Amino acid sequence: MKKTFLFALIVAALWSCGSNNGAKLLPNVSGKAGEIIVVIDKDSWEGALGNELRNTLGGDCPYLANREPLFNLANVPPGSFNNMFKMHRNILIMNINPQNQNSGVVYQVNMWAAPQCVAQVNAWTSEDAVTLVKENSEQIAEYFEQAERDRIIANAEKYEELSIKPYVKQLTGGEMVFPSGYRIRKTTEDFLWVADEKQYTNQTVLIYKYPVTGEDFTKENIIRRRNEFMKANVPGMMVETMWMTTSMAIEPEVRFLSYKGISFAEMRGFWEVTNDFMGGPFVSHSFYSPDGKYIIVTEAFVYAPRFDKRQYLRQVESLLYSFRWAED
Repeated sequence: MKKTFLFALIVAALWSCGSNNGAKLLPNVSGKAGEIIVVIDKDSWEGALGNELRNTLGGDCPYLANREPLFNLANVPPGSFNNMFKMHRNILIMNINPQNQNSGVVYQVNMWAAPQCVAQVNAWTSEDAVTLVKENSEQIAEYFEQAERDRIIANAEKYEELSIKPYVKQLTGGEMVFPSGYRIRKTTEDFLWVADEKQYTNQTVLIYKYPVTGEDFTKENIIRRRNEFMKANVPGMMVETMWMTTSMAIEPEVRFLSYKGISFAEMRGFWEVTNDFMGGPFVSHSFYSPDGKYIIVTEAFVYAPRFDKRQYLRQVESLLYSFRWAED
């Protein structure tokens, strides 16, 4: 499997630069979660460059039951890009000018508001801009994706449910941030179930660990281990013959990523309940314990049959990125 490393290392550096005291003097950002303002002239937006931007940022969010875009894009012509739009949380500026000194993609934070992320594509022609967007598509998308995650984590830290911390540390030797509303459903020596359960939605984080065997990061082994833990710990709602498992109707995908010093195997897929009709999306991170003896898995899943799921999954998935090894 092809190894892919997160652009989030650069994102983390940019985000930390934006968390200084100067950011406190800026107004708060505006705009909806998952939305990007694209500053580009109408002709380019309706042409090849606009199509490439929509493919990069407005394509289907992976592993959702219904089609939902990765981001909602709103076009603003350069002449209309006034102070109101400059307050937006996510901004992509297409700077196409034959007099530009350099071409490339520049990433900045907290230009006009906080916490704000701005990406600017500097190109001499529209054709050059199309090439730059194609070459940097993964980095541009990950830049805004991690920015959304960081905002969710920052908000969770403001309203953190501190009672969960000792359980995470005991199981993993690390820490995660859970906002108010999350409660522990089940805990064993190798498994932890934490959930925010409302009337029509369920956002859940599962944490478990198992001994290293040598083939720990193959897709087959990750799925096999996942199914073992789900069957033992996550029963269905009605009878004993129901339990959570991994759906193979659409085969899960594994990527190898790295973020803030932790390398992990990310799996995305769908979960389902054996002998029932429940199901939804999940994403998991599998990585070594510091002593190399265990594989630790942090997993996020969503059950929200009445609603679009992109934002629900993004919210709970972001908590996985808050994981860090405890300092003491």
